[in-house]
Amino acid sequence: SFGGNQLNISGFVLLGLSSSPEFQGPLFCVFLLMYLLSFLGNILIFFLIFSSSRLFYSPMYFFLSHLSLADLGFSSTTLPKMLQNLVSRSNTISYSGCLTQMYFLMMFGTTDNFLLASMAYDRYVAICHPLHYVSIMSYKCCLILASAAWLLSHIQSLLYVLLFADFSFCASREIPHFFCDLHPLLKLSCSDISSVEMLLVTEGTATLLGPLLFIFFSYTFIVFKVLKIPSTSGKYRAFSTCSSHLTTVAFFYGTLIGTNICPSSTYAGSRLKVASIFYSVVTPMLNPVIYSLRNREIHGAMKKFLQVCFQKG
Repeated sequence: SFGGNQLNISGFVLLGLSSSPEFQGPLFCVFLLMYLLSFLGNILIFFLIFSSSRLFYSPMYFFLSHLSLADLGFSSTTLPKMLQNLVSRSNTISYSGCLTQMYFLMMFGTTDNFLLASMAYDRYVAICHPLHYVSIMSYKCCLILASAAWLLSHIQSLLYVLLFADFSFCASREIPHFFCDLHPLLKLSCSDISSVEMLLVTEGTATLLGPLLFIFFSYTFIVFKVLKIPSTSGKYRAFSTCSSHLTTVAFFYGTLIGTNICPSSTYAGSRLKVASIFYSVVTPMLNPVIYSLRNREIHGAMKKFLQVCFQKG
């Protein structure tokens, strides 16, 4: 067991992005800026939606508030520890800390996955069944979908962490990554990992590709419906309501698929790090920008918020 191995009791060593001292300072500045932008952007989106009953009870913005919360948790699980390691000489992380980080990473990532599918369903109902939109996408329905996203992601993450709790790590304890990811940990274990490998190929792939296929089919129906709209301006308006969501889907799944459905033995350190930076750092940072850049409702909520602040000042 893990507790019986003296080497493993000291935890793991996160090798990070670079071992060169001259890169530590610049990397710290870059990722601190990215974390602050991600943190402030997602907090702002969540606050603006939560403070406006008109936005909060609108299905699209209701799901967006949950997506912002999940993105905030996603980046906060990895970046603070990475920033600490960049400015300290110790890159160690305890075994319990490693499993905790892995749990929250999987939970927030999977929640993002399910929420993006829920948002695709919302767009499908809005465009393909506009007359029944209010009755189908009721607040109760949105609450059930969001709650299911959080609950299912919690169950999945807990399942993997419980399986890892019985593993032994009797070789190197160096993780060639900047956080405790599933695949690098599997490569360090000297236990029989076939059960987790099989679970990744079956349940892991289904959890990842299931929502993605749902999004794909939702947008297939949306495209066919939009193409039937006679006016060009009508088509543009319909597609513009989906553009933000599609951009987020492309960023999120483009990197996540490549790092989750292949066997852990095929993972190269540099490739895994680059892909991980995109889905765990860049995407949570860009989502607030993507959803607020051309969004009149968010702009309106921001103006009201600033007016209240100035009036109080």
